[in-house]
Amino acid sequence: MVNAYLARYTAGSQGGSPSPGEPGSSALDETGYAQLQHGSATIGVNVLEAQGVLMVFSPIMTVPLSGREAFYRRLLELSFITTSDAAFAIDKARNEVVVRCLRRLSALDYEEFEDIVATVSQVADTWDDALLREFRGG
Repeated sequence: MVNAYLARYTAGSQGGSPSPGEPGSSALDETGYAQLQHGSATIGVNVLEAQGVLMVFSPIMTVPLSGREAFYRRLLELSFITTSDAAFAIDKARNEVVVRCLRRLSALDYEEFEDIVATVSQVADTWDDALLREFRGG
């Protein structure tokens, strides 16, 4: 089902069909992962079969070394409403802030899939540079 949604999404938005696992791929690789490019945002699409969920995410920045309390508070405040159905999270293994959205695979339709990808990419595009400026002084 997710492979069909990926193929439809990439055909409609990019007009190409890269190989599975490549950026912009229209199919999940053997681990259940595909990567899309949406504007300046890199979007990961990951089927977590054991949990029965789809996770769509986009890396934003590494966790800053200083000012973490203020940083974490800002992420939580933004995640309350500003991020819509998405939320900020920390990828512990990579020490990286991501925007992510989780949905149950059962009853997931294409329109919801498309909306999730659009929401994650829009939030990532909006907040990646802003958070870097605010917490890295860049």
